[in-house]
Amino acid sequence: MKKGITLIASSVSFALLGGANLANANESEVERIEVTGSHIKRSDLEGPSPVQTISAGDLAATGSTDLIGALQKLPVAGAGTFSTQGNSSDDTANGGSSVALRGLGASSTLVLINGRRVAVSPFAKDIETSFVDLNTIPVSSVKRIDVLKDGASATYGSDAVAGVINIILRDDIDGFEVAGKISDTADGGAEEENFTLLWGSSTDKGHHNFSLDYFKRGDVFYADRDYASTADQRFRGGNNALSSSGFPGSIEVVRSQLTDEQWDALPVTRVEDDGTKVRQTIFADVWGNDKCPENMIIGDICRYDYAPHMTLIPSTERISFNYNGVQEIMDGVEGFAEFSAQHTSTFIQGAASPSFTELTMAGDNPNHPLAALPDHFLHGVDISMRRRTVDIGNRKKDVDSEYYRAVMGMRGEFKEWDWEFAYSAIRSSAVEKGFDGFPNKLRAQAAIDSGEWNPFEPSQNSQAVLDKIETTTTRYGASTMQSFDATISGELFEFGDGYVAAAFGLEHRYEKIEDNPDNQYLNNEIFGTEATQANGDRDNTALFAEFNVPATENLELQFALRYEDYSDFGNTTDPKVAFRWTPIDEVVVRGSWGTAFRAPSLVQLHLGKTDESPSVIDRERCKITADPLDCEPFEYTAEVAGNKNLQPEESTNYNLGVIWQASDNFSIGIDYWNYDQDNLIKKIGAQELVDCCGDNPNLVIRNPSTGSTPGRILLINDTFVNIGGRKTDGIDIDLEYKLETQGMGEFKFGYNVTYVMSFDEELVETDANGNSVSVVKDENGEYQHPDLRWNARVDWALDDWIANVSVNYINSYNDLADSSGNKFEIDSWTTIDTSVTYVGYEKLTVTVGASNLTNEEAPFAPSESMGVDNKTHSILGRQAYLKFAYKF
Repeated sequence: MKKGITLIASSVSFALLGGANLANANESEVERIEVTGSHIKRSDLEGPSPVQTISAGDLAATGSTDLIGALQKLPVAGAGTFSTQGNSSDDTANGGSSVALRGLGASSTLVLINGRRVAVSPFAKDIETSFVDLNTIPVSSVKRIDVLKDGASATYGSDAVAGVINIILRDDIDGFEVAGKISDTADGGAEEENFTLLWGSSTDKGHHNFSLDYFKRGDVFYADRDYASTADQRFRGGNNALSSSGFPGSIEVVRSQLTDEQWDALPVTRVEDDGTKVRQTIFADVWGNDKCPENMIIGDICRYDYAPHMTLIPSTERISFNYNGVQEIMDGVEGFAEFSAQHTSTFIQGAASPSFTELTMAGDNPNHPLAALPDHFLHGVDISMRRRTVDIGNRKKDVDSEYYRAVMGMRGEFKEWDWEFAYSAIRSSAVEKGFDGFPNKLRAQAAIDSGEWNPFEPSQNSQAVLDKIETTTTRYGASTMQSFDATISGELFEFGDGYVAAAFGLEHRYEKIEDNPDNQYLNNEIFGTEATQANGDRDNTALFAEFNVPATENLELQFALRYEDYSDFGNTTDPKVAFRWTPIDEVVVRGSWGTAFRAPSLVQLHLGKTDESPSVIDRERCKITADPLDCEPFEYTAEVAGNKNLQPEESTNYNLGVIWQASDNFSIGIDYWNYDQDNLIKKIGAQELVDCCGDNPNLVIRNPSTGSTPGRILLINDTFVNIGGRKTDGIDIDLEYKLETQGMGEFKFGYNVTYVMSFDEELVETDANGNSVSVVKDENGEYQHPDLRWNARVDWALDDWIANVSVNYINSYNDLADSSGNKFEIDSWTTIDTSVTYVGYEKLTVTVGASNLTNEEAPFAPSESMGVDNKTHSILGRQAYLKFAYKF
């Protein structure tokens, strides 16, 4: 197979190099085009499935310099959509971004370029989510984006569960173009520079388009936004999320390491009903010269404010090259090729590494903080510590990424049938280097044991000692994909007033992912920082067929079927049935039904054990102790691993809609959509594990209980499971109106809304008797699941002026429950984007504009450490920009 693919690729490459120009489609080819959602060419754009098209002009109007800036504002985008926000040293996909249609997750949204698949990012998001990084595609190379808003498994592959984002590259450049953009924010940070060179040629034999794009963005720290500059959000009515790992830190003792006499000497904090004495086991460091600041001692614990030291948006520099071309080889046959290359450098900074009892000190250590106080009850007691390694600096990482994509193929006609085949090779790799602020646990412990390093008196330690405990870290990742696809389409036979059209095809692809931290991570020598390990590969072979049947003059039927065989998960057959009915010329009624099958991602299957540091409320202890350490979010260590026993997700979806073209200038479309997923794959989550199973020693490891009080959490074992299912449905509304005036120009009005009616997740839990029970949780309107999003826009053009205003709205929703089970309502959020363009200069276009014109702050979210849900809202604020484009 590989040999055959290589020969095909070589022949196509030779054919392309033999020509010099890009072929223009002739008149007959223009009449029938391939629309996203179907392999059968058609004469009109409105098919049975709902497709939202975003033109290059629409992208420009958003003011975004990258695709995610525009796509995350789509009402159809939901929970699971993420940009480069929230990228600190704890993130596992620094610099990446992706969209999750319908809130079903980025891994359930299929991203295509010119109708073909793209390899996923080498580093999963939040450890668990495989995604296609949209930042690998520069805006300057995009002609339009088609968003298919119903399932498309039968057409493009079983994992197109929520829908498809098809990015169409520019093929219309004729001549030479230069474009540039600079921007800055009102509150500082994220300043941008973007410069693009475009050139191309077009003749009746072919077309060739080239682009070279440079992009640079500065970083934004949480400290750059007053309302998010501290993890102590009590001044806004939120939580105190200051870290329990402070500086110089706190001492912690464990019952099993103390003698009865030492234990009995500890202060008693309360006495339980059965007479059991509950003793204080954590003490802020208030001895010696270096003491915990008084304002950081809360609840007997030395705290630390990590917020000012963490990047919200990392600094990024990218340079991209893209080529997209077609060349006629012979009459009726043309070759095509697409080549992309990108290099990206990203810099991330986080607060100093936290330790949570990983480091210990013997009672007879000369640096013991109570060594000089023989009468103190902690004198001579073995201790562990909660401590930040501030003395070696904040954590800093560089991520250097490389992305290459090559597609070569041929297409043509044979006896009125269209045929096409192509070979694709894609590789995305990244090297993450931690070069500052990372301690090696073994070296640090050895330095404590030898007396070289005194963690309780950091001002006394020499730089030579600090250099001994500090290390550098490396993580390497690569994601590769090779595929071959072939399709043939045409008309089978005459039927009624038309012809039954069909498309048949096959696809074979090989995918491999590698994510390898260095041995220090694998040997558990690094604490306080997340890293993943995942290695796996799979083959997938698919056969598909599609039929378009003109049942009557006004009724069109679509039938599609796709068979897929996975090397690691067996096979699946997914059908799709759709219709398009025009009872009258002005009205189109459409509907579709289909199934989907999503195999677990390679990360979910093959992820090695890795640590993360989630913030958790220990509600069971809080009910008893009322201790802030238990009643407010605090960081704990959670160990996450892949699960090779996962079963594939299965789902069905259907869509029913109507479009009314009331006049030449006004149309309205309404669609009802419904998704029903089974065997949903999900990481359980640390908070949910503690809430449901906090007394299960296999899932939540604690210190020994004191009477009826559970011990403090030491470790949370998390993994991926098939949780049960998910059901969601809702309504999309799309309105378009054009108004032409005398002397005031032309106005275009648009309104897109997505209203989610339900979002239910079914969990399988174990009751008190050990029985499995099904629990349905309504997530609609809950945390990160607002039930309403809309976008309204006005475009205006008069003579040499073009202007637009866009209003983006996200409805209010509930925050996560606090320790008492109460939920705060996070406010709705409305932002305005606008731009003005002047085209009166010959060959020169100039644009000024602003995103979030009124500089609206992100709504307050108390459960978040810095008070902002940055996966739903943006902390960036107003971003003003100036753009120019010149055509030679």
